[in-house]
Amino acid sequence: MARIIILGAGLAGMSAAYEIREAVGRGHAITVVGDGAEFNFTPSNPWVAVGWRPQDAIRVKVREPLARHGIDFIDVRASRVHPADNLVELVDGRRLDYDYLVITTGPRLAFERVPGSGPDGHSQSICTGPHAQQAWVAYQEFLKHPGPVVIAAAQGASCFGPAYEFAMIVDTDLRRRKQRDRVPMTYVTSEPYVGHMGLGGIGDSKGLLESELRQRHIKWITNARVTSVESGKLNVEQLDEHGGVRENHALPFAFSMLLPSFAGVDAVQGIEGLVNPGGFVLIDAFQRNPTYPNVYAAGVCVAIPPVEVTPVPTGAPKTGLMIESMIAAIAHNLRDALAGRPPQARATWNAMCLADMGDRGFAFIALPQIPPRNVTKAMVGKWVHLAKVAYEKYFLRKMRKGKAYPSYEKHIMEAFGITRLKQDLKPD
Repeated sequence: MARIIILGAGLAGMSAAYEIREAVGRGHAITVVGDGAEFNFTPSNPWVAVGWRPQDAIRVKVREPLARHGIDFIDVRASRVHPADNLVELVDGRRLDYDYLVITTGPRLAFERVPGSGPDGHSQSICTGPHAQQAWVAYQEFLKHPGPVVIAAAQGASCFGPAYEFAMIVDTDLRRRKQRDRVPMTYVTSEPYVGHMGLGGIGDSKGLLESELRQRHIKWITNARVTSVESGKLNVEQLDEHGGVRENHALPFAFSMLLPSFAGVDAVQGIEGLVNPGGFVLIDAFQRNPTYPNVYAAGVCVAIPPVEVTPVPTGAPKTGLMIESMIAAIAHNLRDALAGRPPQARATWNAMCLADMGDRGFAFIALPQIPPRNVTKAMVGKWVHLAKVAYEKYFLRKMRKGKAYPSYEKHIMEAFGITRLKQDLKPD
């Protein structure tokens, strides 16, 4: 019997738990190690931050659902991974031995790279459930005394969709409250142009999102490097295409949200051969670490180079479809490893995102993620908003019942008219 530890209990970790159990059967021990007893449905965080969802509505206690599949759960954060010794050390001092380790921790939020930023500083965040709840508290105070709003994606950010989402959700919410006319809004991003998304653009994403921002009277600043956040002021250097400072901006705000740069989590930082200098896990074509081949990784914690060099650093996003493909490859390769066979499954690394805009939505798909692509599509419409609401309800219902990790990508890809889904989602 093999001992398999899954480090991280977010979207990637829960996906891995159910998918690996299905692939390897009940004859092997699987343990999920997470920070806290509840799973938080991260895609709904922007709705929590404006009061459209109570935090409890998007959280699920996971111990019992996992137990139905014979999966153990430890709600204690890992303090250190020791890959040479095949063990994980927890913050409470426990040491867990493993035969195979699957790292799905997500990132560390590096607010310290922008002085004064983050929930402990002067800006809000929607990256975690507690952050979104704190943002809702701040937003309620803001509504009593409306003023300028600044939504920013800092240099080194690797997922721009939530920043666009939140800017447009705030716009929609303020219009519904009849307060939008009292609130100037600015979107600040490290992207070289609106709609770059860390992917070099997807179809006409630039034109579609610029049009959406104009229609909503949201100004934007691109090629932006946020230098600091003060009480009521966000300081920005706007660079030119050669990396020189073109203009300095001091943007006043009554409410701000800053999407931070990502880094690797402390438990793996600085482990030679396991991670790159940023703390992201190095993997080969089969999702295995080259130095420690019994260590796999998937999701935002994985080291992926930027799609292209930009004047201000931008990271490559890891969207739901890509993560699902990574998890499927890991499950198949673990099954083969346990049977004494060499790995064969490779993740497709296609990119897809549904971004809610409050009353409509923006959807894109890039197959593969890095240009040139076989498929590139970007669309705006009310159906995206409705699809995201429907998927949230479907996902949480399945999670509470302890069903296998539900996938929405199949249905969305069908809506885009893309076939051969099985090859994209389930590597052989």
